[in-house]
Amino acid sequence: MTREDFIKIIDSKVKLIRNEKNYTQDKMAYILGVSKKTLVQIEKGRGTLGWTTAVAVSTLFRDSEILQLAFGGETQDIILSLAFDSYEGTYDKTMGGRIWWEDIEFKGIYKIQQNIISKHYRILDDKDRRICSSFDFDYIHKRLKELNT
Repeated sequence: MTREDFIKIIDSKVKLIRNEKNYTQDKMAYILGVSKKTLVQIEKGRGTLGWTTAVAVSTLFRDSEILQLAFGGETQDIILSLAFDSYEGTYDKTMGGRIWWEDIEFKGIYKIQQNIISKHYRILDDKDRRICSSFDFDYIHKRLKELNT
């Protein structure tokens, strides 16, 4: 997935998210910091949010079922992986990948998982804390080896 792919998905879901939250176009435009005219163009497929506003949508509406179905869970990993190529931050507790994730490889107390929808990878420890995430499997596999040395 590229930033452009991410933006296109968000663009195509904005109207559904707006309807899911029962917002008017005026209210949604205000929340996103765009004009109503811009929002209408996006909803009609004639415009785009761009990277910054797509990130804002996925952050502001992270509890949206529409977004969770579109990306296979929360978008935070995807955003961070697209922004930084490969992301390592605080060890956030996850749900362990029971719904949107497939276990790929186990080594020691760590496992590699791949999201079944977005196809990005992450490494979890034995307490289901996210160690890192990336779309680059070679990077993830290298980090798994480093973690076990």
